[in-house]
Amino acid sequence: MIRIRRSVSAAALTLAAVTATVLGFTGPAAAHVTVNPKEATQGGYGRFAIRVPNESDTASTVKIEVNLPENAPVGSVSTMPVPGWTVAVEKRKVDPPIEVHGSQLTEAVSKLTWTAAAGGGVKPGEFQEFPISLGPLPQVDKMVLKTLQTYSDGNVSRWIEEPTPGAEEPENPAPVLTLTAAAGSPSAAPAAGAPAAKDDDDDDDSGSIAVVLGVVGLLAGLGGLALGGLAFARTRREPTPKS
Repeated sequence: MIRIRRSVSAAALTLAAVTATVLGFTGPAAAHVTVNPKEATQGGYGRFAIRVPNESDTASTVKIEVNLPENAPVGSVSTMPVPGWTVAVEKRKVDPPIEVHGSQLTEAVSKLTWTAAAGGGVKPGEFQEFPISLGPLPQVDKMVLKTLQTYSDGNVSRWIEEPTPGAEEPENPAPVLTLTAAAGSPSAAPAAGAPAAKDDDDDDDSGSIAVVLGVVGLLAGLGGLALGGLAFARTRREPTPKS
């Protein structure tokens, strides 16, 4: 009986280990400042949140500085009040002017700085979102929002490295808002004679079905292996019949 129990335990552990390997465990990603949502449409307006996690085990985040890119000025930038924080808005001259609803603007917001009240801030193990409204969004493919995060102990995290497509994520990546062309715009239309893109949903569904079938087949095989082990252990226990 002990031998059978050991065989069952070994089979169960093997099955669990392989299942975990196939399905995978997702470890915690390195926390850094991000903008959410990460995508928007050129020429449109949107509400976004600068999400700031606290990476320190001992200090609080007490100041956040978000720099808007010079090559992509935005005519309208507004902030939402965040309890326990004050915000300062810096502007710069732009040339040529930005047209917003028929008006020509010669200034644009260049920097937003949130400062926590005394004794406040984002404490260890917490995160804070700072909502902003932007528009009309510029005709560029992305906005890199370089950000400085200051802690109560004086340390500063500089989220200013621009990610490169196809390369590993930099150590201190800047938040990036990806901008896509509006439907019907020339840049959004496919080139003449270009093959139609395959529906991503179909690809995802097919890939998911293949993965599920593969996992099911693997688990079924492991189940058979476990049953075979049990049968083998049972035959070793049964006495040899006398002739």
